[in-house]
Amino acid sequence: MATTLMRNTAPREHPGRYYGFMAAVAVGAVVIAALTAAQAGSPDTGWFSAPFALWLTAGLALFAELRPARWAGLGMSPIAMISLTYVYSTMVTWGFVPALIVQSAAMMLLYVQLGASLWRSVFNLSQIGIALCAAWWTWTGIAGGEWTASLTQVAGLLAAGMVWSVVSTAQVSLAMKMRAGGSWADHFWAWFRSEWALRATLTAISPLLAVAASTSWWLVAVSAIPIFSVYRILQTAARREEQAERDPLTGLLNRKGFQQAVEAKLVDAGETNTAVTVMILDLDRFADVNSALGHDVGDKLLLELADRFLADKPLGKQIARLGGDEFAFAWSELDGMTDPLECAREIRARLDKAIVIDDVSIEIDGSVGIVVYPDDGKDFQTLFRHADIAMDESKKRAGSYARYAPEFDHHSPERLILLGDLRRALDHPDAPGVNLFYQPQVCLATGEVIGAEALLRYHHPERGMVNPAEIIETAEHSSVMRMLTERVVDIALRQLRCWNDAGYRLRMAVNVSVRDLQSPEFTDYLTERMDAYGVDASRLQLEITESALMADPRRVVDNVQCLSDLGLGISLDDFGTGFSSMQHLRRLPVTEIKIDKMFVTTLIDDPDNAAIVSSTIDLGRALDVAVVAEGVEDEKVRKQLEDWGCHAGQGWHFAKPMSADDFDRWLHLHRGNS
Repeated sequence: MATTLMRNTAPREHPGRYYGFMAAVAVGAVVIAALTAAQAGSPDTGWFSAPFALWLTAGLALFAELRPARWAGLGMSPIAMISLTYVYSTMVTWGFVPALIVQSAAMMLLYVQLGASLWRSVFNLSQIGIALCAAWWTWTGIAGGEWTASLTQVAGLLAAGMVWSVVSTAQVSLAMKMRAGGSWADHFWAWFRSEWALRATLTAISPLLAVAASTSWWLVAVSAIPIFSVYRILQTAARREEQAERDPLTGLLNRKGFQQAVEAKLVDAGETNTAVTVMILDLDRFADVNSALGHDVGDKLLLELADRFLADKPLGKQIARLGGDEFAFAWSELDGMTDPLECAREIRARLDKAIVIDDVSIEIDGSVGIVVYPDDGKDFQTLFRHADIAMDESKKRAGSYARYAPEFDHHSPERLILLGDLRRALDHPDAPGVNLFYQPQVCLATGEVIGAEALLRYHHPERGMVNPAEIIETAEHSSVMRMLTERVVDIALRQLRCWNDAGYRLRMAVNVSVRDLQSPEFTDYLTERMDAYGVDASRLQLEITESALMADPRRVVDNVQCLSDLGLGISLDDFGTGFSSMQHLRRLPVTEIKIDKMFVTTLIDDPDNAAIVSSTIDLGRALDVAVVAEGVEDEKVRKQLEDWGCHAGQGWHFAKPMSADDFDRWLHLHRGNS
C-alpha cells in the first residue's frame, strides 16, 4: 500500500499526463453525475420531508467515518469505508442525489483525517462519484422503482455494490499504474485479492439496512449492530497488527514494524530525492547487567533508555527495539534530519548520563552503526545489513559510532563471488591464478641477500590482478583462508628447496593470518610440508602482525611458542603501528622485528620518524633481536639505517617484488656485481 506522501504527489516522469488523468476524472464525474441526477429526478419523499429513518441512515454514514478502520489487509484503500453500506441503502430508499451527498460528505470527513491533499481529495471524490453513478444505473436497470425488498431488487442492490467496487478500483488502478508503474491488471487484482471479501460483506448488509430504513428508525438503529460488528472486527485486526509490530516491553516498534516504517520512508525519499538515515545501536556489556543485577533490572534499564530516546522525539523519527540490547532509529530529510552523524551523536548523548535503578547507578555505553539512503543501499534489507556491519566496525574500533563503508563488508556480493572464484582456484594444487612474488631482504652492512619475503599474487580470470589486501580481507573470515595459507606455504617451501638446490642459503619470510595462528593444526601442517620438501625450519620466517596477536592473545601466544619450538623464526611485522608492541616482545619468542615502512620511508625528512626508527633499532639490539626495515627507497635511507646498526633492509632501493624466475635472474646479477 502506498504511503500518504506518495499518494499526495505526482510521479517525476510525466506529471502532466498524471494530472491530466486526474482532471479528466473530475470533469467526467461532474458531467456523469449531472446526467444521472437529471435522470434520477427528485426523491419520492421530497428533499427535506424524508422520514427520520432516512436522515438517521445518512447521519450514521458520517458517524461511521469519524474513526476510520485502518487495516493493513486492505490493498488499494487506506481505510475500510464502512459508510458504503449506508450509501447503498440511501440510494435505493431516498434517491441518487441524497446518496451522492452522503457519500461525498463521508469521504470528505475521511480525507481530512487522512491528511490528503486537495487535488487527491478531488480525484477520490470524483472517482467514487462515477462509481456511484454506475451503481445507480445498475440498480435501476435491474430493479428500479420504489424499494420493496423484492428478490429482484435485492439482487440489483448487490450487483450495484459490486459494480461500485469494480468501477472505483479500475480508476484507482489506472492512477496507480501512472503513479508507481506496473500493469493495470496487476494493481486491479491486488485489490481483488485483498478487499473483495470486505466489499462483499458491506454490500450484503446494505439490503437489510434498506429494509430497516424503509420501515422504522429504530430498526435502522438495531441494524447498525452487524455493521458495528464488522467495524469492531476490523479494529481488532488493526490493533493486533499494531501489537505484532510493537516490542511488548518498551512499546517501541519491533523489527517488523520498523521495517514497514523504513520502507514507507524509502518510498517517500525516492519520490522526493531526499535522504533517510538508519542507525543501529548495540549496548555494551548489557549481559553483565543481567548477570550481576538480574533480568528485572535489565528490563528497567531498557525501559529507561526507551523513555530517553522518546523524549523530545522529532515528528517522523522512528525508534525500535530489535530485541535484546539492540535499538534502531530512522529519520529522513522530510522529517527534518540534516546530518546523519549528528543523529548518532544525539543517540550517544542519551547514554552519557548514568541510570539509577533501585539505588544502583549503572553506566551504560553503546556502539552505533550508520547508513544513509540512497548512498549505502536502496532497500531496507541492504540498509539494515550495512548498518549492522557499521555497528560491528564501531565495536572493533572501540568507537562510539561508525558510518558504513564498503571495506567494512567482508561478505558483499562482489566479495562472495571473489571468494568463490578463489576457492575454485585453490581446490586443485596445479590450478593457475594463485602465485607468489618475492622481494629480497638485504644485509645493510655487507650487501648480501639474506632472504626474501613471499608476497601473494592472485590473477583473476576476468578481473586480472587483484589487490592482495582485498584477497586477505575477503578470505580471512572464511575457511578459504586456511586453503590460501596452505597454498602459499607450499609454494614458498618449494621455492626454498629450489634455492637450496641452486646453492643459495636464503630464508623465506611468509605472512600468516589470525586464523592460522588460532589453529593447532597449522603447526602439524608446517611440520609435514617442511619434511616433504626437506627444508630446514630455520630457513622459514613467519611474519605475524600485532592485530593477529590481539584477536585471541592466549591461544595465539601458545601456538606461536609451538612454532618457535620447531625452530622457525618469528618476526613481528609492522612494528610500532599497534598498541602492545613491548608486551609482545616480552611474551613472545620473537627473533626479528620489522619496522613499518610508514616510519622508514620519510626518516630523512621527518625527525619524529627518525627518532622512532633509531629507538627501535636500539631496542632490538638491547633485546638481541634482529631488526629489518621495510620501505627502503633510496641510498640516503639505506646509509642512515646502516649507521644506526639496522640489520637488514627491504624496499625498492634494492628491488621490487618479482616472480620466481625474475628473482633468480636478479639474484644471479646481484651476486655477480657484489
